[in-house]
Amino acid sequence: MTNLISAEVIATKILIIRGKRVMVDSDLAVLYGVKTKRLNEQVIRNRRRFPEDFMFQLTEVETDFLRSHFATSKRGGRRYLPYVFTQEGVAMLSSVLNSERAILVNIQIMRAFAQLRRMLLTNSGLRRKIEEMEKKYDKQFAIVFQAIKQLLELPTAKEKRLIGFQNHK
Repeated sequence: MTNLISAEVIATKILIIRGKRVMVDSDLAVLYGVKTKRLNEQVIRNRRRFPEDFMFQLTEVETDFLRSHFATSKRGGRRYLPYVFTQEGVAMLSSVLNSERAILVNIQIMRAFAQLRRMLLTNSGLRRKIEEMEKKYDKQFAIVFQAIKQLLELPTAKEKRLIGFQNHK
């Protein structure tokens, strides 16, 4: 089960909204194997477990931005504004959903959040070292340092998956 959903796939579902890393209820519902409506029903029934720093509902503007960002249609679909969950909210979800799948998926989601945090720390440390080098060396290297900084801004490329038979020893 845990191999079905990789941390990389989950990481693509983690967004930054209001300065917080969050996951949208509909994405979580797919991962947990439940309908979004059922997931939200459990959240509403257990509302005390989800304070504002664990979960919040998006505004219409935020929802429209997400919709335009992911090129989805307004027709059909949801009647209510989506909820988003922080890492703590996701951890709490596994307790209210209370299924084996929820536990296993939650473990993978926690690993994805941790992996993102490690990547951000690594990039910030690298950025600091580059800025120190930039101060130390000539201005003629400014273009090189600028290019390196731009590379740090880009999301890391996924490894290409090899196609065909591979001999694993």
